[in-house]
Amino acid sequence: MKLATVRTHALSLDAVTEEPHHTYSSFHVRGKIFVTVPPEETHLHVFVGEEDREQALAMYPDFTEKLFWGSKVLGLRVDLANATPAVVKALVDTAYATRVRKDAGPPRVRRPR
Repeated sequence: MKLATVRTHALSLDAVTEEPHHTYSSFHVRGKIFVTVPPEETHLHVFVGEEDREQALAMYPDFTEKLFWGSKVLGLRVDLANATPAVVKALVDTAYATRVRKDAGPPRVRRPR
C-alpha cells in the first residue's frame, strides 16, 4: 500500500489535518493525533485501543505489530509494503473514530421534564 493512498483517505475524514510531529508526519482530528508516519514512510503508526489492536494482531500478523512507547503499547505499527489497503483504511477509520469519541466525552444523560 502506498502512503499517498493513506494520506488521501485520512484527509477525506471530517476535520482532519496533516501536521509535522517532530520528525514524523501526523494526522490530527480537532488537534489530537490518531496516526503518525515515521520519516522513512514505510510504516504507519495507528493509535487504536487494546481490543482493536489485539484483533488486528491476530488477524493480520504479516503486517501489524504492537506499537511501543517505552514499555507502554499505544497502538499498531503497520508495514505498508505488505498491508491490505482495505484493512489499513479500516484501521485509520477506527483510530479516527476512537479519537472523536474520546474528545466528545461520555454521553450526556438528559433528565425527563
